[in-house]
Amino acid sequence: MTDELSLYDFTLPRDSIAIEPARPRDAARLLHVMPPALTGTKQARLTLHHIHNLPDLLKEGDLLIANNTEVIPAKMEARRGEARIGITLDRILPEGQWHALARNARKLRPHDTLHFENDPVTATILTNEGDGAITLRFSVEGDAFDRFLERRAALALPPYIARPHGPTEADAHDYRTIFSRFRGAVAAPTAGLHFTNDVLKALTAKGIAQETLTLHVGAGTFLPVRSSIAEHKMHAEWGHITPETAQRINETRARGGRIVAVGTTSLRLLESAADEHGLIHPWQGETSIFIKPGYRFRAVDALLTNFHLPRSTLFMLVCAFAGTDTMRHAYHYAITEGLRFYSYGDACLLERTP
Repeated sequence: MTDELSLYDFTLPRDSIAIEPARPRDAARLLHVMPPALTGTKQARLTLHHIHNLPDLLKEGDLLIANNTEVIPAKMEARRGEARIGITLDRILPEGQWHALARNARKLRPHDTLHFENDPVTATILTNEGDGAITLRFSVEGDAFDRFLERRAALALPPYIARPHGPTEADAHDYRTIFSRFRGAVAAPTAGLHFTNDVLKALTAKGIAQETLTLHVGAGTFLPVRSSIAEHKMHAEWGHITPETAQRINETRARGGRIVAVGTTSLRLLESAADEHGLIHPWQGETSIFIKPGYRFRAVDALLTNFHLPRSTLFMLVCAFAGTDTMRHAYHYAITEGLRFYSYGDACLLERTP
């Protein structure tokens, strides 16, 4: 496998970046990508559809696995003395501590106290890891902490979604999936944003079952690969697969059904929980799995995902799944056809290269 970042780079016109989602959600376009190894041709087969066509592209007996994490307001501003400190929560740690990314954090030291304007809640710095990464503990937990976030924090929308005055009221609904259940994510599992009750009903009618797992997406999902692929370190994210979900996945595979991951977050957790034989085991804990070309997939047969940033770990993941040449060709086609990229954009359904 080459370590050249240029393989995963491409030029994306600014007007290809979606600022608002499709309405209705299932009107988003869907690019079906069949790698050459599955078509017997020299080039991948690309066909355009819409999300509401998804049931027609899957097979009876397939099992769809979506991420049921719910996004929390995670972006806030604090003060240490006269200094303003921008904070984006990343993930909760054991014993109620938080890992976060901080702006203007160079002078923060352990035991420093952060204050929030006109609010009794404070936060204590525990560590400063450098490069803007800190750990901290808030003076409240549980329901009181949730109320604090509602008062003082905003959605941490990706930087490419232009909101000069902050997230809108529409974003509070648009940036939440139909599967949302367990609070803890900083960023939405965006492939799940496309689903509607009508799509879920159509999937069920065709004999395509649905299950969920939990992976709390962290702020690190926005970070590009800045150095080399070999030196890049993934931020850890907390996930959970119940014994019941693991059993249903394994029973589906035993019957010859396919596992279809909704989003790279679902895929990464499934691959983290799979043993060398492809069996899924119940899981609870953190994963920092970095999937790039050369990885041997064990758990997932098809992937529904949005279009990702150049030079990102997520674009590397889809290249590992369907082939680098295939995905470069598919992304070029998507740009040419005017498909919309990133969190609020369109989607692709990828069949895995054997």
